[in-house]
Amino acid sequence: MPNNSKFLQNQKNISTPAVLVLFGPTGSGKTGILQKLFNSNDELQAEVISADSMQVYKGMDIGTAKPSLGEREILPHHLIDIRNPDQQFNAGDFVRLADEACLQIAACGRLPVVSGGTGFYLKNFIMGLSEAPPSDFKIRTELRQELKEKGITALARELTVCDPASGERIHINDEYRMLRALEVYRLSGRPLSSFEVNAKNKRSLFRFIIIGLSRPRETLYRRINERCAQMFRNGLVQEVRSLYEAGYTPDDPGLRAIGYREFFIETPGEPGKWKLSQDIDGVQSLIAQNSRRYAKRQITFFAGIPGVNWIECSGSDEETAGRIKNALNEYINFS
Repeated sequence: MPNNSKFLQNQKNISTPAVLVLFGPTGSGKTGILQKLFNSNDELQAEVISADSMQVYKGMDIGTAKPSLGEREILPHHLIDIRNPDQQFNAGDFVRLADEACLQIAACGRLPVVSGGTGFYLKNFIMGLSEAPPSDFKIRTELRQELKEKGITALARELTVCDPASGERIHINDEYRMLRALEVYRLSGRPLSSFEVNAKNKRSLFRFIIIGLSRPRETLYRRINERCAQMFRNGLVQEVRSLYEAGYTPDDPGLRAIGYREFFIETPGEPGKWKLSQDIDGVQSLIAQNSRRYAKRQITFFAGIPGVNWIECSGSDEETAGRIKNALNEYINFS
């Protein structure tokens, strides 16, 4: 890679090191492309910070499509397996830990690569966190109880009244963000949208190289269906059963993720009592459907991130990695 030694020296010495931010919707092929991009000792050395809100959880490997241990030996990853499924992990945690990891990686003369599909994490990492009040356990517990008693539609109507901007933007199936918006309003009396940061100003801590991966919608949906089927062949049912036997349910933050919550059925008349569905084909179909819907929401969210160099994944992972490498070469030559 041209000027590689100069770039590495700059990473060590300058106060604003370069960070590659690489994202795309679920099923876009981020892990495979990264392996092709940084697979040789002759190339620019990198380490990855996972921007996936569910890969932080231990024991959730197949359903979150974590890179394998072998892949992580070749290309080191951070922020994977750092929480138990019953522990909270939010955007503030991510930005703090990602900042620390990026600075440590850059200090070694390597390129930090923040990669994943959790748009809220990525946007906060690039643009900065809002000044919205931190989570309040009492109010969040009350909201979860209301969710069980009234249903998501009633809470969506309430959000539309108190925070029309968030009510319009947040999908009715995005339970976490809906509860967060209501929580902020009840805590502060202000809509969440009033706390959002200026969408035009990037943080000055890093020099961002922002690359987004795109695929034709039909191709992306086919890849999602295939990946879902592969997860079941790889043992997703057994993974979920092990988590359930360990005492974890959708009441825990980790198991609310797509790929896990679809397995669970709440016992009628007994809130909080869960059992596993025996309709495995139905669960697989539901996971694929929810994953496709999630990908569509991701694409919409990513469109709001400024300064993205979009790369269409029209060929093999190796070809796409080559196009990203060209973009990096241009940056290194002019930085």
